[in-house]
Amino acid sequence: MKITLNRKNENYLLEAKNENGNTILIDNSSEHGGENSGFRPMQMLLAALGGCSSMDIISILKKQRIDDFQLNLTINGKRESGNDANLWKAVHVTFTFSSNVPKEKAERAVQLSIEKYCSVSKTLEAAGAAITYDVIIS
Repeated sequence: MKITLNRKNENYLLEAKNENGNTILIDNSSEHGGENSGFRPMQMLLAALGGCSSMDIISILKKQRIDDFQLNLTINGKRESGNDANLWKAVHVTFTFSSNVPKEKAERAVQLSIEKYCSVSKTLEAAGAAITYDVIIS
């Protein structure tokens, strides 16, 4: 796997590109000299958690022949304070599924992802983050 980053302006705006040419913008907050024109690096970790877990869940449910559903995530995180590197200490994910997903299957898929399969959740946990979640069927 290879990612390249290129500086896009005189401040902090960066463009990250993967081997397939897909891009994402990374920037600093305006309080720290950026322009809020992209994700901040620590926000990318939370987005990566959501992406990783979503892919696990979709795969698990597809294997159960549950294909046609909506999945939305809201991720909230709290960081340490007072350290040079303020790591994520608590992350809560709300998984919202459309009504055609049985609640027990949604809950089991989320549990398997967060507690077993998602490499990003395991990476965050190894760094000391407590990851909690809830499942909503709407």
